[in-house]
Amino acid sequence: MTTLYQEHIAVLTNRYEDAMVHFGLDAIVLASGEKSYYFQDDHTHPFQAYSGAQQWLPFTIGAETYILLQTGKKPTLVWPVRDDFWHAPNPIPSGDWQQDWDVSLARKTDKWFTALPKNVAWLGPQPMTFAVPCEGLKAYVDFAKAVKTPFEIQAMRQANLRGATGHMAAKEAFLAGMSELEIHLAFLEASQQTAAQEPYPGIVGLNEHAAVLHYEHKAIEKMANSRTLLIDAGANEHGYASDITRTFVRHDDDFSALVNDLDTMEQKLCRSAVAGVSFRDLHKDTLAGIATLLHDHKICTLGVEEQLAKRIPQVFFPHGLGHLLGLQVHDVGGHQVDQAGTLSLPNDDAPFLRLTKTLEKDMVITIEPGLYFIPMLLDKMQANIKDHGCDMTRIQQFMPYGGIRIEDNVVVKNDLPENLTREAFTNIS
Repeated sequence: MTTLYQEHIAVLTNRYEDAMVHFGLDAIVLASGEKSYYFQDDHTHPFQAYSGAQQWLPFTIGAETYILLQTGKKPTLVWPVRDDFWHAPNPIPSGDWQQDWDVSLARKTDKWFTALPKNVAWLGPQPMTFAVPCEGLKAYVDFAKAVKTPFEIQAMRQANLRGATGHMAAKEAFLAGMSELEIHLAFLEASQQTAAQEPYPGIVGLNEHAAVLHYEHKAIEKMANSRTLLIDAGANEHGYASDITRTFVRHDDDFSALVNDLDTMEQKLCRSAVAGVSFRDLHKDTLAGIATLLHDHKICTLGVEEQLAKRIPQVFFPHGLGHLLGLQVHDVGGHQVDQAGTLSLPNDDAPFLRLTKTLEKDMVITIEPGLYFIPMLLDKMQANIKDHGCDMTRIQQFMPYGGIRIEDNVVVKNDLPENLTREAFTNIS
């Protein structure tokens, strides 16, 4: 991992030195950010560092941490020193990473920035008065973040291993009849994290709750008849996320057959995520695939083309196929097509699509098709789409199961992509 990290630092150094030349800067300061507080309280919100700062270090960084970049020099880490008996000490992590850095200790009152050169840009929250405005810098560096270094991919490989371990524990808890809260706790214990350390709040939905895309509750009570578990939860590896969804079922029935066929479709989509492919086209393929499943499972009598013309698949699959993944779960730059910050925004056919780029080698993306039975959308379909061809009696039989989503994390390659999630499940089985 040491060699991968050194190579990673070299790539980042080249990217930022290029940016300094492009914008005529003497230095760039990256700020992790400061803690924020709940209204009228001394209790802080959970802290997550600005991804541009976190990207430079092989461990999770805290608040008030700064990185100083200057051409031809090692990066400088300005590490916060706190005279504080309320909280645990904040020692600098040991390790070989330090050989690539100059480290400076600073208290909050120290004026460490007074010796900086004149043209200094700032990236991160709460810009300081010494920084010069630099419009376009953030977009310039964000564009490069979409392509991951081997160090970053390895971090997400480890995050997938931990996440997959948690998912298997959640499955066992579900089959044992546990509540949503107990299932979530089983996931956290197996993935070795607290809820505050998750890269995003885990979604744990039983039965009809699986039809709520971002279901935010964890019911304490056990369900007498839990048919379905949809769990969307990941893990962190020094800031890099995994984002995994699985749908587990208790019975071998028509719904489990639908789950199996969606899983087959999802794996085919993952294998199609190669360099040069438009993610918009993959999303269109997904809509056609959902239409095929609706027809094959006798949910809709219309053929694929007529379903697409009437937007039937969007009733059952209302979200986008996936997104960039990295230090942020919905990583930056999903709509950005060049370093200047030009955007390619979603259109009306896929308004919630978070990724509209053409795929490049070593991008890491999620592939997450779903098929849900959402009462609100089904009501709108019946009211607004004439001759929709859907068998509402059969749909009523599926509604107690909620829905299905299956999500893998995929490294784009020139030929066969690397599916980090499937590899993780294979390695822990």
